[in-house]
Amino acid sequence: MMPTLVAKPPQGDDWMHEAKFDGYRSQIIIDAGGARIFTRRGLDWTSKYRDLVEAAKGVNVQNAIIDGEVVVLNDAGLSDFAALRKAITRRQHDLYFVAFDLLHLNGHDLRDMALEDRREILAGLIGSDSRIQFSETMPGEANAIYHLIDAAGLEGMVSKRRDSKYRSGPTTNWLKTKSFTESEFELLGVERERGKPAFALMAEPGTRKYVGSAFVSVNREMRERLWKRVQEHAGPPPKEMPKRPATQWVKPGIKARIKHLRGEEDLRHASLQDFWDES
Repeated sequence: MMPTLVAKPPQGDDWMHEAKFDGYRSQIIIDAGGARIFTRRGLDWTSKYRDLVEAAKGVNVQNAIIDGEVVVLNDAGLSDFAALRKAITRRQHDLYFVAFDLLHLNGHDLRDMALEDRREILAGLIGSDSRIQFSETMPGEANAIYHLIDAAGLEGMVSKRRDSKYRSGPTTNWLKTKSFTESEFELLGVERERGKPAFALMAEPGTRKYVGSAFVSVNREMRERLWKRVQEHAGPPPKEMPKRPATQWVKPGIKARIKHLRGEEDLRHASLQDFWDES
């Protein structure tokens, strides 16, 4: 099941909430042949997750399919996507599997069972000292949970209907609400079309590699200052950048502070907060 991104978490007792982890969505399959781990797209990554596979063999079942996320935690205890890629090849001992759903158990298909019941069974299977951990339900009211998650620097939260059956694919029975963060990027140019919102095109600092656009939501005074600065620093488009007729490109040297969703490789739901000349 793939949760739908929403702006605010759903309210009411029909929903249960978990922290959203920044990792690789995966499924553990345990059967008579041992344990295997597959990616969201169905690739067999058993050989890449050797330590997790050994931990999965310790789960006391005849056979099972467990849904979850492969993660690496940083020094602050937060899942770290950048560190995850390195850990897969260099530091297997840093990998954890956070289990949040159970699809099959000992020959029984559990997908028509209510989520709350599936998770209760799953919680009973997962030990506390293993590299396989259970994703706990967070108690409390949805907005309060979101506030705590945002303050803690977590990627966001996932809300799930307590009575939902498991159906593969996109669903509105699972909803994800992401937290925002602010980061510095380099300005590549500004896209302006009459009657449409303006967007700042951004790159990773020092690379000129395009990572997405940010809505120019600053006040009128700052917008006018931005247009003036863009015209003064007009330059050619970055190499390999597709033509964008409504874009005024700028030379390197303008930095910007962008508010955007956490845990995304490219900018999503991004907005310009400030800009300045790189000194």
